[in-house]
Amino acid sequence: MADGIISIVAQMGFPSIDPLLGLLALVGLIVGAIVIVVVIRPLLDIFPYAYPNARVRARTGKILTEKQLTEIIESNDLTEVTNYLRGLPDYAKYIDQYPLEKALDTHLADNYETLTKIVPKDIKPIFSVLLQKWDIRNIKSIIAAKEADLSREETVNLIVPFGELKDSLDKLLDAKNITEIINGLEGTAYAHVLDEALPAYQKTGMVLPLEASLDKFFLENLLTAASNPSDESARALHSYIGTQIDAANLSIILRAKAEGLMYDDIQPYIISDGYQIREWKLKDLMESESVGNVVSSLDGTEYAQILTDALPEYTKTGSVAPLEAALDEKVRQTAKALSVKIPFGIGPIVGFLSKKEKEIRNLKVITRAKREIGFSNSKIKELLV
Repeated sequence: MADGIISIVAQMGFPSIDPLLGLLALVGLIVGAIVIVVVIRPLLDIFPYAYPNARVRARTGKILTEKQLTEIIESNDLTEVTNYLRGLPDYAKYIDQYPLEKALDTHLADNYETLTKIVPKDIKPIFSVLLQKWDIRNIKSIIAAKEADLSREETVNLIVPFGELKDSLDKLLDAKNITEIINGLEGTAYAHVLDEALPAYQKTGMVLPLEASLDKFFLENLLTAASNPSDESARALHSYIGTQIDAANLSIILRAKAEGLMYDDIQPYIISDGYQIREWKLKDLMESESVGNVVSSLDGTEYAQILTDALPEYTKTGSVAPLEAALDEKVRQTAKALSVKIPFGIGPIVGFLSKKEKEIRNLKVITRAKREIGFSNSKIKELLV
């Protein structure tokens, strides 16, 4: 038998059995390495999300149910709404500390900050940028309050106590005008952003250029932070953020066209490096003559059908709100799809953020409606998302 094996080995071109055994061992090592890479690599990508996703799933389980939301809608007044939320552990500490709307925003900001602390290090820079939204939100609130001549106390009630500037807002609250607000931001990137938009504000007397510049700064930073996706979760997060940026660009263009504004009026506020809608297409859209032309020019994109479906309501009312609602729904659907597609990576985190944003939005709609005399529950339900 040994002679037979030696004969077979010789027919294979090996002078003896030892080189053949060496070759088989090498092949085995290579195959083993491939198997390890194929099996272990996904586990290495999933492992960093195990703890954050466990925390997130616990929080997702506390999102208000349809039944709870209906009970809040059926409250007789704002006091009953407040008391209902005070009975929920997730909201109680904020309700007892702040006016209702500020409590809702603070609860949302607290969730963002918690996620920033627990997400894997590869995506932590993106979440750090997300926290800038509270700085920008606070600056915009102070600017708006200054324009509306609100008191210091009224303005403080608009401030969400989160963000890098949360401990240095006093000088902004005490500013007498926009220029002093910009001076108060000296040493931050926001001062430069607002300073560049200041001539447009002084020319038009509108705060829109200031607000739009801050929004653009935030979204550009977010897109940059997410521009080098390293794995499936990071790529999914990039697509979610990219959809948000496309929606923001389209919202600005649709609003501008409804107001009859031209390319030069819109271009400063657009993020030219969009996601699905690239620079050349954005230029086409900005040069469109009407809202209807903008929608028809989107043929071939994911945004065409949803905006086409909402267009009759715009034509009927003249309000771009239905179009913007369609874009918001597109962002939420993107988050929902990612949460299903990547259940062991970024999916649960994106899904939770989207649901929490939706919950807070709906609660603020209810809160504002309950302040209005005669605002029916059926009308409130129509405004919820």
